[in-house]
This record gives sequence, C-alpha cells and structure tokens, in this order.
Amino acid sequence: MSFVRICAVSALCLTALSGCGTAGIGNPSLAQDGSIDSATSASASADLAAPIGAHTSPTATTDVSAALAGSDPSDDLSIAKTQYRQGNFGLAEHYFRRAVEAHPRDGESWLGLAAAYDRLKRFDLADRAYSQVLAIVGPTAEVLNNQGYSYMLRGDYARARSKFAAARAADPKNPYVANNVRLLDVAAANGKGIR
Repeated sequence: MSFVRICAVSALCLTALSGCGTAGIGNPSLAQDGSIDSATSASASADLAAPIGAHTSPTATTDVSAALAGSDPSDDLSIAKTQYRQGNFGLAEHYFRRAVEAHPRDGESWLGLAAAYDRLKRFDLADRAYSQVLAIVGPTAEVLNNQGYSYMLRGDYARARSKFAAARAADPKNPYVANNVRLLDVAAANGKGIR
C-alpha cells in the first residue's frame, strides 16, 4: 500500500475517532454545574459527531485488509464503536482489542482501544495504545486531540492543553479540538475533574 494511500485511509479512519473518548462519538457535554455530563454526551454533541463510513477508496488496487476493518457492521471494530457510543466501555474495549489483534496496523482500532481504556481509567494501557497508533499514523490532529482528552480525564490540564495546542496547530479548524479546549477551560476554571 502506498504511503499516500495509507495516510489517506488513516485520516479518514481517524476522523471518525476525533474527539476522545471517541470511536466516532462526540465529546461529553458540560452539565450545568460545570462538570462533564456523560449521560447527555450523545445528544449534546451530535453536531460534532463524525460520520462513520466506508474506510476504503473505490479505486484501491492494493491490499487493504487493515483499511477494511470496520466496514462490516458485524465485525469487531463496528461492534466496538457501537458499544462505545452506548457507554459500554468494557465491551468496547473487548471488541477494540479483538480488532487490533486481527488488524495490528489499523490506526482506528488502536485509537478506539486507547479511548476505551481512557473511559475505564486504565491510563497505563491507554498510553500504550496511543504509542501504537502514533507509530502507525504519526501525530495527527486526531491522535493529539485524543491524547489531550486523555490527560484531561486524568486531571493533568497542563499536558492536556499542550496536546490540544499541538492538535490545533496541525488542524486549526478542527471542531473536536475546539470543543475539547472549551471543556478544558471550563474544567480548569471550576477546579473540577471530568467524569
């Protein structure tokens, strides 16, 4: 697979994950008390939710087995994303893990696994998954944004801000990054962690 094709497929796949805890899900919304309200995250961020579509080009002529991960609604990646959207982070982790075992070079699966680990507060494992996705696709805006969100979940606002700044530099108009920066500003101003 050519480098340009890999980058294009990776960008398409990772777009569905931008806005950690992601996997094609928008960011949690702010509750009235300034904390993050995960119960209303799906409806409140519907305007920022990325579409999840086909992961391959119709003109692809090379081996695209990793790029096809998630194109079947009953495959592990698709099930993982559905479970994640429904807030079933343990099940999402299970299926994302199966997806990376089946497609170890699929950045979308690794990024989803990292997001699931973040939601399970398994930050040690999330960091390992982020290392894998960085090795596959590099420091894209989506990956940096998700890492920033991970640090925000941990209460490490300085590192979160640094990752969001790098994500914003990579993609200044990315709405997920802008949303997460707003969440970070509110969380830091209120001195409250996020759930």
